[in-house]
Amino acid sequence: MSPAHPHTAPDGAAPGSSLTAARRARELALTVGGPAVDVLVVGLGATGAGAALDAAARGLTVAAIDAHDLAFGTSRWSSKLIHGGLRYLASAQLDVAHESAVERGVLMERTAPHLVGAQPFVLPLTPLVSRGQAALAWAGLRAGDGLRLAARTARATLPAPRRLSAVETRHLAPALRGAGLRGGLLSWDGRLADDARLVTAVARTAAARGARILTRVRALELTAAGARVRDELTGEEGEIRARAVINASGVWAGGLVDGIRIRPSRGTHLVLRADRLGPLPAGLHIPVPGETNRFVLVLPQGDGRVYVGLTDEPVDGEIPDVPEAPETDIGFLLDVLGSALDVPVQRDDVVGAFAGLRPLLDVGAGDGSGAAPRTADISRRHAVLTSPDGVITVVGGKLTTYRRMAEDAVDAAVATHRLAAGPSPTASLPLVGAASPRALSALQAPRRLIRRYGTEAPAVHALGLHDPRLREPVLQGHPVTRAELAWAVRHEGALDEADLLDRRTRIGLVPADRSAALPAAREAVGEALGSR
Repeated sequence: MSPAHPHTAPDGAAPGSSLTAARRARELALTVGGPAVDVLVVGLGATGAGAALDAAARGLTVAAIDAHDLAFGTSRWSSKLIHGGLRYLASAQLDVAHESAVERGVLMERTAPHLVGAQPFVLPLTPLVSRGQAALAWAGLRAGDGLRLAARTARATLPAPRRLSAVETRHLAPALRGAGLRGGLLSWDGRLADDARLVTAVARTAAARGARILTRVRALELTAAGARVRDELTGEEGEIRARAVINASGVWAGGLVDGIRIRPSRGTHLVLRADRLGPLPAGLHIPVPGETNRFVLVLPQGDGRVYVGLTDEPVDGEIPDVPEAPETDIGFLLDVLGSALDVPVQRDDVVGAFAGLRPLLDVGAGDGSGAAPRTADISRRHAVLTSPDGVITVVGGKLTTYRRMAEDAVDAAVATHRLAAGPSPTASLPLVGAASPRALSALQAPRRLIRRYGTEAPAVHALGLHDPRLREPVLQGHPVTRAELAWAVRHEGALDEADLLDRRTRIGLVPADRSAALPAAREAVGEALGSR
């Protein structure tokens, strides 16, 4: 086995970063009813975990809680893309576009190059795309490359867009219908190996800086001085005292702080088996017929699956813990696929579907008519709001800009409550597993593991070398091994089967696969409990 990475512990995990059931119990006992922490963060999605890291990196004492698990809410339901802000140029949100491009560069080149890589996309010029629309799309891609340049992201990180012939287009996307195809437009954007893994890496990096990461702890009531909480594992209630409180609970933010009005927007994706569409060296931007600047994405995942998304529909009423993808969304996405693909994709080919709720700030009527604007038209600009009693709430935004949202929220907490802390260092702070591309390529581990675990990949791989049983795949036809389940329990805070199947791995996105993998997940959790 190769020697441990210099920034890892003897067992291969980054020092101080391991999240375990024992650590949770110990730190929960210290926190509930204990001395006040500087910052209490509520919510452990990308923004909440980011706020915990930002505050801890400034030297503040931090407790971060979530009623469920890391990345339980919206953060795990994304397209897995780290957008450079191109779509926001079209709606003249120049500041949001630039911020997105900057944050994409931060992730790709400094903080998480193991998790975020360059993804090629083909926009096919089908008969449904007029020459005027094609010219507009090409101008947009060139403008997007200008955003890359303004953000100082290297050309080696994101190649230039270019025009494709019809032959080149079919080579990159053989599933496309050849009749009437005039060519295509090739572009590049950032893509996550897994959005939930990003949140896990952020949370573990925060833990390595001393933050107490406490899942299964529900905030029952918030004040500027802390929260009344309940341990969801035992039912015990208590108080966490804090000098500042940051509400980063996403679509549930309005339930904890009065006056916060969220207008959720549902984004639905389909999950298909990759063999249904054949080889896909690139993703696809398929124009939505009748719309000028709206596309459906076809996203090959590298694990035998393809995601197709996404929608942008308003959601009214009570907010569910896990949103469902309605048949209307599924039908819409299949119809758009059918407008461009030679391969017919039927409802029976959809082996899974998922929906996430964007936590958009309710801006009321936008055009003077008294009618609320479409959720697709609501700005993705984030907002940091301070309640009359001093609770800081951060809402809006998107996964790409989680770090900036977290920085702004902690800035507000520091200023409002006069905490002794300097500026945020997180734009240059590598996450657990991060290293330069050269260092990553030298690691002795399968490439798939390196893209998910970075410098910890050799340690995950070594589990299978020491115990041949852990080399086995969790289920036939899927690359996740039992070693990854064991690693998730030992180092990534997984407490039960759902944590393993639905968030540390994404096996659970296909219900049939989830059922088949459940025995292995139960075994992994049981072995961890038995080894305590």
